[in-house]
Amino acid sequence: MKILVIEDNPRMASAIQKGLSAAGHVCDMCISGREGEEQGATGEYDAIVLDVMLQDHDGIDLCRNLRRREIRTPILMLTALSGTKDKIAGLDAGADDYLGKPFDFEELVARLRALTRRVTDLDSALLRYADIEIDMPRRRVTRAGKFIEMTNKQFVLLEYLMRNPDRVLSRAVLGQNVWDMNFDPFSNVIDVHIAALRKKIDRPFDKQLIHTITGVGYMFSSQPPQGSTNDDEVGDD
Repeated sequence: MKILVIEDNPRMASAIQKGLSAAGHVCDMCISGREGEEQGATGEYDAIVLDVMLQDHDGIDLCRNLRRREIRTPILMLTALSGTKDKIAGLDAGADDYLGKPFDFEELVARLRALTRRVTDLDSALLRYADIEIDMPRRRVTRAGKFIEMTNKQFVLLEYLMRNPDRVLSRAVLGQNVWDMNFDPFSNVIDVHIAALRKKIDRPFDKQLIHTITGVGYMFSSQPPQGSTNDDEVGDD
């Protein structure tokens, strides 16, 4: 999942971002409500975690503004206010769920999974392409029945490739959807991760699935596109 956290307490925002990243999600952080509204309005996210009590912008108004802009991204609101009227106000503004502070981090992750599952079925039991399979709830990858151990970033990268098969994916697109808003487009980090992923899911098998489109990006396909290679484009930074 790609998640936007709008929280004006830097320590809290950083803790949520680190926790979600460690759980294998791509997470952007905004510590300004107005910045968060503009970022959320891009529609690039699978879910938004929104603090109600922002210093520069009321969280409920922010939520309402996003819905007026026809942003349908699931929104989970965080609040130290526990009154029923406060929760009703947030839900009426368009929020999908509420979580009171302090909260258990595992519950936050579980609620985000539930919200995105309702909308896009991202946690469907199995994701398959050719002979490769991802068991989403267990975060388990196999190819031709052989278990393949993955780092969190490799897992997220593979999931994105498998959800976008037979498409040329530029480095900019991969950076935007698998990394975060601070991704450096001049870095070779994508090529390094692709090379590492290839060693695990391609090199030990007869058919290669990750194809390099020289100078553009990559394609995940069981049919090699014309002019593609299976070489890695890893150079010096």
